[in-house]
Amino acid sequence: MPASSHCAAGATVSLVTDYQRILVVSTRADAAEVQRVRARMGSSAVVLTAPTAEGKRIVQGLGREAHPEVLLAPVRFPDVDRGHRLDEVVRRHAVADRFRDVVVVADPATVTLLLRVLAPDQLPESGPVTEVGLPRGSRPVPLVQAALGGGGLAVAALVLGPVLPLWLLPVLAGLVGLVLLVVPGRRHLGEAVLIAAGASVVVGLLVIAGSARFPGAW
Repeated sequence: MPASSHCAAGATVSLVTDYQRILVVSTRADAAEVQRVRARMGSSAVVLTAPTAEGKRIVQGLGREAHPEVLLAPVRFPDVDRGHRLDEVVRRHAVADRFRDVVVVADPATVTLLLRVLAPDQLPESGPVTEVGLPRGSRPVPLVQAALGGGGLAVAALVLGPVLPLWLLPVLAGLVGLVLLVVPGRRHLGEAVLIAAGASVVVGLLVIAGSARFPGAW
């Protein structure tokens, strides 16, 4: 059966520009489904699992080192607040790095309780894998690197001035930045490139103005 894929309440793609992916995997997942999860996982993903034989089987299929969480182990008589405690465990690992995937492996009953709190508008459907999106802010823009890149771009434009128009490199950089703005997960890089392009224009104008005022300085 195909794995189901949804976003949590308030985390739909149309309303939030970015979200952290939580992949909740039932121990009923077969080998093919586990391989599909493995292919979807990011390189920095963290795997949380119940310390059970079924959980170990899933983790081995994922090919990642896992963090055992005793709270994810199945219980016959769950406490009233078990769902909230499961939610706290998952969110604690998610908040530690908002730009990595979190994979949670647990028995079907635990998965159901977790999703009731983590994603109250959805329950596991036809498949043993459910994707939840937790809202997060965009990656911070590396301002220092952008400023340094702008300076370097300005110098390159001035050095190549005899053979290329001064505006060509900043314009090309600006176009690259605009393209990156619409690439998922690369918006912060697009903003950095646009800042670098703008900074290169400012630096270039200052250098040109200085050389005009002091002809022997450049």
